[in-house]
Amino acid sequence: MTTAMTRAQVGGDKPQREATRQATYMPQFDIQEMDEGLVLYGDMPGVGPEDIDIRFENGELSIHGKVAPRQQNVSFLYREYGVGDYHRTFAVGESIDVEKICAEMRHGVLTIHLPKSEKARPRRIEVRAE
Repeated sequence: MTTAMTRAQVGGDKPQREATRQATYMPQFDIQEMDEGLVLYGDMPGVGPEDIDIRFENGELSIHGKVAPRQQNVSFLYREYGVGDYHRTFAVGESIDVEKICAEMRHGVLTIHLPKSEKARPRRIEVRAE
């Protein structure tokens, strides 16, 4: 048997694919809306700024974070903490100025700023007396 294909009893005699890489996790995000735009805060422990790939394409914001294995060639007595890469995709509305999207990473928290376009921002309408 190879690493990529094994026979398993889960679901019958069909070969089941095994991951040849670590697991992929969906990071949790908080989203804050302000007059200027949206701010997304996502927990991505173990990811450095150089290991994040954020792309905007076809109305979707895709976030990928690569995590290096914490320890290799180590045998654990018990293990609860899974290590793996992160992936999350968000649909982005037309009110966002996609040319001004920016992000920063600090202490394992990814912050993404999605500014609203000028025409989508709320504005106060002045009432004149005649």
